[in-house]
Amino acid sequence: MGTSTELPLFPLGTVLFPGGPLPLRIFETRYVDMVRRSLREQRGFGVLWIRSGREAGEVAQTASVGTSARIVDFYQLPDGLLGLTCLGERKFRLLRRWQASDGLNLGEVEWLAPEPSVPVPESLQHLALLLRAVLPQLGNLYEAVPRHFGDASWVSARIAEILPIELAEKQACLELDDGVQRLARLAPLILRE
Repeated sequence: MGTSTELPLFPLGTVLFPGGPLPLRIFETRYVDMVRRSLREQRGFGVLWIRSGREAGEVAQTASVGTSARIVDFYQLPDGLLGLTCLGERKFRLLRRWQASDGLNLGEVEWLAPEPSVPVPESLQHLALLLRAVLPQLGNLYEAVPRHFGDASWVSARIAEILPIELAEKQACLELDDGVQRLARLAPLILRE
């Protein structure tokens, strides 16, 4: 376990994994301000999956484990809104959450230890090969994501991101701290050719 720190929180209807891409459309003033601060202070924000509630307004319940996100690019979208390209960085556990006067969610978070880099076992190599074939077909979403096809944590996180599985299952995969265990959990969901 790591140290705790205060982090702006962005509850979303998605699960972000370390090393994963996160495109965002920003329209609420509190999040525009958060982005400004993040860019100015060169610090990220925490992404937590919303278990119940909506992304806009009050959030009823979030997961307790999330991932910090770093902004890697920003641009104006055709509809005039702010677009962001973010990358997942570190997992954390939410210890306490509160709301600032401007409506921004803040939290005290404890950084979780990074997953060890271990090779993809021979019995699960077909998943790494499948991922290598699929990523180029996903357009530019994964263009800026560094690739580590030999690392079980990286491969299992990318597979969990792109598989059409329930968000609760994605969250359960995020909460695992072992890439091989995550791969073994996901393997039965993928038909072998």
